[in-house]
Amino acid sequence: MNSRKTALSFAAAGTAAGVVGLVVLATPAGAGEAPPALPPVSAEALVESVLNTDAIPALTGSVAVENNLGLPIPGMPASSGEGDSIQVWSDGTGKGRLALAGGRSETTIVDDGATVWVWDSAERSVTKVPHQGGVADKPVEGKFADPAAAAKELVTAMQQDSTVSVDGTARVAERPVYQLVLAPKPTEKTLLREIRVSVDSELRIPLQLEVLANGQSDPAVKVGFTEFSSGAQDPKLFQFTPPAGTTVSEKDVPEEMHGEAVDDWLSQADLKTVGRGWDIVATGKVPAEALTAAEGMSERGGQDMFALLGTFGKEVHGDFGTGYVISASVGTAVITEDGKVAVGAVPEQVVLDAVKTVR
Repeated sequence: MNSRKTALSFAAAGTAAGVVGLVVLATPAGAGEAPPALPPVSAEALVESVLNTDAIPALTGSVAVENNLGLPIPGMPASSGEGDSIQVWSDGTGKGRLALAGGRSETTIVDDGATVWVWDSAERSVTKVPHQGGVADKPVEGKFADPAAAAKELVTAMQQDSTVSVDGTARVAERPVYQLVLAPKPTEKTLLREIRVSVDSELRIPLQLEVLANGQSDPAVKVGFTEFSSGAQDPKLFQFTPPAGTTVSEKDVPEEMHGEAVDDWLSQADLKTVGRGWDIVATGKVPAEALTAAEGMSERGGQDMFALLGTFGKEVHGDFGTGYVISASVGTAVITEDGKVAVGAVPEQVVLDAVKTVR
């Protein structure tokens, strides 16, 4: 997996069409609660722990999600409030289970070591994604409920362009943790202030991740363990048999794992990255047939795509033609009338410069 592209999908934000990146946080220590006293640890040691989280121990827990961006994140619940929950299990050998419940429906993802199964109770459908070369990437829904994987991807992509430090201790899901902080170097052009990773003091795995934007005290999105327990799990949790009467389909990893959760026209852009670290921007161009389809929808009585963008975006002009800039709390995007796209957790001028490179 390309760590920069993954970091972009976690940390960049932007666009009215619903393409924003993941900014994650888990619950901090309670107000007034004294932080736990732990032995000193170096930032380098914590970074090493984060980067070596391939061997996740056997565990179970509950993950809470709160999306305060005001824009949807592909594959991520808007919020795991009342009626919504995310339960996770790991057997410690690479097998895992994830259940996303909300209202009357549930999505269950089971990795049995050979196949990833995705069960949609509302549609009564099952998707099989076979491991390729012994590895199966998780669906986008699963990425947003895995603080350890998210932390590893972000630290891998950002550490070279960051000042890294340890900022005390805290508690996550009643467990003592160290706080690892990555802040952008002064030369970085970004709307983000810092990435904060909470590393379990005993197991040395990330239990939470926080990305904060400049000028904001609250995180834009929260994801993290509210309950956590390590120990052996029932092997049956990591087995899956499609329920009787369900539709079963099989898809390749690239087809299933990259963008299928996004059904808007922008998802059809073949996004590539420009820059690196905190300055990273995704650029691409929406295929002509997708733009034509969107225009056809407008002619049939649907809302005009660019008129819609104009209602909450700012019209801009430049070497790239005419476009619309959409700003969110942690990112900026520009979409031009001929389908060029640039999005990142950066100021407006950075995405405008990046979209000029799209051909």
